[in-house]
Amino acid sequence: MKRSFLTYNNKTVHLTEWGKEHKPTIICLHGLGSTSLSFLEVAEVLKNNFRLIAFDAPGHGKSDEFNTAEEYEMPRLVEWLHGLLQQLYVSDFYFLTHSWGSFLSLHYLTKYPNHVIDTILIDGGYQTKRVWSSSLEEEMDHYEKDFDEYVFDSWDAFYQAEKENYLKWSPLKEVAVRDLGVERGGKVCWHARGETARHIIRGMHVHETEDIYHLLPKEITLLVATLPERLSEKRLQTAEVFKQNANGRVKVIPRTTHLLHWDRPEIVVEEIQSKWLTKIGG
Repeated sequence: MKRSFLTYNNKTVHLTEWGKEHKPTIICLHGLGSTSLSFLEVAEVLKNNFRLIAFDAPGHGKSDEFNTAEEYEMPRLVEWLHGLLQQLYVSDFYFLTHSWGSFLSLHYLTKYPNHVIDTILIDGGYQTKRVWSSSLEEEMDHYEKDFDEYVFDSWDAFYQAEKENYLKWSPLKEVAVRDLGVERGGKVCWHARGETARHIIRGMHVHETEDIYHLLPKEITLLVATLPERLSEKRLQTAEVFKQNANGRVKVIPRTTHLLHWDRPEIVVEEIQSKWLTKIGG
């Protein structure tokens, strides 16, 4: 695993890479509030057959935040991502994306479809705000409060709180979780600020993925989580809309939360190996 920085449009971007440059490339986009190490367990298995590149999104991890709310809107984020890939000389690649990162990947596909060989969405991109949210202001307020008030007196307290959020724990998850905290004023805080979350939620409302389903390549794979059960009906409803209107391929994965690739990383690995290794003769 290699972690490094690059500069794009006068902003520092932090990235994590696995594997060798000559291998087929997977671009990994994490969800709101996560970092590039979100894909650590999956990448450690795949690194012998693929080159994996994951970015800390703007305002996440060690990447600089944007200056304005408008920069977090999908068209601007698409150009940000495309600029980074050009700087890294990456053109033909696979997308592996989670949650908000899946929203971004779908918008990218409408602008630069010829650069992407295939896409796997991890419980993301299909949760249209018209169905999933009560109102823009309420959702923005919720995430801003959630991020800014996630503060602990010590790393031990931070780790304990994090462990309660996941179905499984492992040494690699502990490494990834360490990436989610930052020390500020003698406290351990969430790495991304509430204002960043607020801007991102706004951007997702402004540019709905449901409006671009008809523009997407066929057979995009969507892995759908099943827990908590109270969300099952809404998940299945919106996943069916994705399947029908985007001609997507939907797979419901039992015993998984929204962090599906943390709960059952082997499922994601199996999906990638069965779909993409066969294409490259692996």
